[in-house]
Amino acid sequence: MKSLLIGMAMLVGAGGNLLAQEKDMQIEDLLSKMTVEEKAGQMTQLTLEFVSKGDGYAVASPHELDPEKLHKVLVDYHVGSILNCAGEARTPERWYEMISQMQEYAMQKSRLPIPVLYGIDAVHGVNYTVGATLFPQEVSLAASWNPEIVEKMAAITAYECRASAIPWTFAPDLDLGIDPRWARIWEGFGEDPYLASEMGVAMTKGFEGEDVGDKDRVAACVKHFVGYGAPRSGKDRTPAWIPETMLRELFLPPFQAAIDAGARSIMINSGEVNGVPVHASKWLLTDVLRGEMGFQGVVVTDWYDIWNLVERHHVAADRREAVKMSVLAGIDMSMVPMDLEFTELLIDLIKSGEIPMEHIDAAVRRILIMKKELGLFERPVTNPKDYPLFGSAQHEAVAKEAALESITLLKNEAVLPLKKDQKILVTGPNANTMRPLNGGWSYTWQGHKTDEFAKKHASVLSALRQFAGNKNVKFVPGVSYEMEKTYEYDKRDDFEKAVAAAQDVDVVVLCIGENSYTEKPGDLNNLALSEHQHALAEALLATGKPVVMVLNAGRPRIIQQLEPNTAAIVHTYLPGNHGGEALVDLLYGEANFSGKLPYTYPRDVNDLVPYYHKFSENMAHNDGNEYTDPFFNPQWEFGFGLSYSDFVYSDMQINKSSFEANEVIELSVVVKNASQVDGKEVVQLYSTDVVASITPSVKRLRAFEKVSLKAGESKTVRFRLPMKSLAFIGADHKPTLEPGEFVLQLGDQKESIQLTGVRMTF
Repeated sequence: MKSLLIGMAMLVGAGGNLLAQEKDMQIEDLLSKMTVEEKAGQMTQLTLEFVSKGDGYAVASPHELDPEKLHKVLVDYHVGSILNCAGEARTPERWYEMISQMQEYAMQKSRLPIPVLYGIDAVHGVNYTVGATLFPQEVSLAASWNPEIVEKMAAITAYECRASAIPWTFAPDLDLGIDPRWARIWEGFGEDPYLASEMGVAMTKGFEGEDVGDKDRVAACVKHFVGYGAPRSGKDRTPAWIPETMLRELFLPPFQAAIDAGARSIMINSGEVNGVPVHASKWLLTDVLRGEMGFQGVVVTDWYDIWNLVERHHVAADRREAVKMSVLAGIDMSMVPMDLEFTELLIDLIKSGEIPMEHIDAAVRRILIMKKELGLFERPVTNPKDYPLFGSAQHEAVAKEAALESITLLKNEAVLPLKKDQKILVTGPNANTMRPLNGGWSYTWQGHKTDEFAKKHASVLSALRQFAGNKNVKFVPGVSYEMEKTYEYDKRDDFEKAVAAAQDVDVVVLCIGENSYTEKPGDLNNLALSEHQHALAEALLATGKPVVMVLNAGRPRIIQQLEPNTAAIVHTYLPGNHGGEALVDLLYGEANFSGKLPYTYPRDVNDLVPYYHKFSENMAHNDGNEYTDPFFNPQWEFGFGLSYSDFVYSDMQINKSSFEANEVIELSVVVKNASQVDGKEVVQLYSTDVVASITPSVKRLRAFEKVSLKAGESKTVRFRLPMKSLAFIGADHKPTLEPGEFVLQLGDQKESIQLTGVRMTF
């Protein structure tokens, strides 16, 4: 049985110290030889465009490195890290050729042979490498509720990253998806800190393995520390207001879990928390992250964010002050990304004594240690010829498996599974394009070239035609995306023809949602489904034909007016290159649904409340007046998902009814597949603290296990839950456990237990 809880260190960041080590004499010797200029260079990270032929971000096509720029950056300025893809995907061979050229300047033409650390956003596979295996995005993986498949995905990504000569990935994203309006909610593992922690640990272990220096492993970079996913406006890179109790209870635990799992680096939140930009917060970066949480790895900024202390946040008067502020706060490496001013200003600040040399040495030491742990001093580049499984059928099979386990059935009124001989109308803007199946960070930042690079893979339409035959599948778009514009633009496209075509088929498969996007371009002003798509859905529903609504989007879009008349609703999230095939297998019953929602799916645009809300958010005032409607009324709850199987829970057992704080709760429940269809069920364990000095959540996820059950089979699922794992963050910002009643829930089974003793803090 899988582990249940990462210890109470998660709640406060008491923290593991997996990276602690004796001083490395090789690193200390190298550090002692380095000049101020060389140290400042190691703390600098520039984007690929800056060393490429061309002008600024307008690089030459085809792309080429510029030898003069390389010499200036790597030899004259001693820059330690390069990132990104200069706007294009490239083959492993081209990555190898390019990074080899960089390492030649860094290792052979520089005074000291220090390798370049190349980093990339390999967030759902090596998404900037042509031919790489692209997996479901993190939100989809969270919907699988299967950490094992996440670890497999990350291990394959690491392998294919190294096949591309790249040793560092900016993943996993452990931002808590607490606000469904946020453009980056799909980049994380949903709204729950425990689910995110389990998935984050699995991804970190998959990337780094037992030895991060192995030729098929990469360093993880956990992002974005911390509170990034809860902007008050719902828009990217805007302020968050998070009470410290909430910050420690919900937002820190996933990062602590990844640190305890050995994550080598962390990227910082571009926004501000409680009025302080995180890049300038010594409290968060030094006192909490390094002091309480025990993180000893590399802290890297996000894109341009030191300059944003001047330009967006207005906490620094000029760039010199911004550099001083951020480095003293705890930044090791600046993702500048397009100038050398950071390096020059940092040199000046060191020489003036405004930043102590021991502070600089600590940062550079961490960078050099990570480079050594990755094996870059001995093997600065890895060759694609040593990676025969790159993009293999073996790897692609895991990507399809991940898609199959994540796609979630939300409604089914006996229309699914479809029959192979039924006549199908396929319509909607998401039917005949690979862009929305993959989302952003796919071949390009916004995913706008995905159809060009993913031609060998099947869209929903192609997969349906391959399975059911062209004669049974008719396609009329009805609405299509304006691909040259930002993601939310769509237009009518044979709208009336699509509605008319519905009259001649048995079932309509309506593919709607969002086009690809990420970060600020994905900001929206209305969580409702787009006007054209909503109109298409209404018109098709009015025909009386059964409509299977396929929601293909990175966040929930409001569909409450459409849901009552829709025969079936399937949420694919962003399932990757094999999403079309996986969806069709599920629609026709070739495979069974087992995905569960990793977030609360809201019913209304202003009702954006997570499942772990407080009791006062869930019930009306009990004074006898007319306002008696419940306040928590989502379209579907967190953890919800249907199947072709029927699962029945019974015989919940707990080893005893009364516990002390240092004891372990042993629970079990019998789960039966009471159907004729084999299936998988996610058994979810929730707890409720009935009375607490800080208002408790209605419930909290404490453990889960995904189990396979053949038709008619029963299994006893067991959990061990430390009593201390039920603690909450008290008013003193410490984990607190108070005596009293707790309710534990497995499926529809509930039992109460008592905690005895006195109030405890940890």
